[in-house]
Amino acid sequence: MLDTMSKNGQAKQKKRSFKLGYESEDAANVVEKLNLLLANYEVHYQKLRNFHWNVVGPDFFDIHEKLEEQYNFTKEAIDVIAERIRIFGKRPFSTFKEFLDNSEIQEVPADFKSSEMITEVLNDFEILLTHLTETYDEAAEIGDIGTTHMVEEFMQNVEIKYWMFASFNKSEA
Repeated sequence: MLDTMSKNGQAKQKKRSFKLGYESEDAANVVEKLNLLLANYEVHYQKLRNFHWNVVGPDFFDIHEKLEEQYNFTKEAIDVIAERIRIFGKRPFSTFKEFLDNSEIQEVPADFKSSEMITEVLNDFEILLTHLTETYDEAAEIGDIGTTHMVEEFMQNVEIKYWMFASFNKSEA
């Protein structure tokens, strides 16, 4: 039990489980958000690989390298999210069908210009930030510090990468 203070200064008890596989019904909402986040990261990961393999042009080396950095981070994030779902005693989405059916991020063809690729990545970052925020809020509501901490780290990465990719894609005036 966790003591919290009510508005009138009285101590009240709030149910909190610290063992793996949270028993709270509220945890189901966190798992749902985590699975949606996982689906979006998986499709984003494949899109990054697609772009990494298929980028051409004078900025090839810059974009090729940055996309590889991003998909390597994303690959690690996917594993951490899936393992977080398992901590709750639930099953993460695990098939391409589940990922595609539940992702707001969409697949794209391989024939994009490099600037279009970066624009797509920026759009994906915006979607990821929305899902990260929703996951954070749901986890914070039940006092799930492990999930909120994980999400904070992912948010910081996406925000920094968003700024960098947007700066790279910006035309000089």
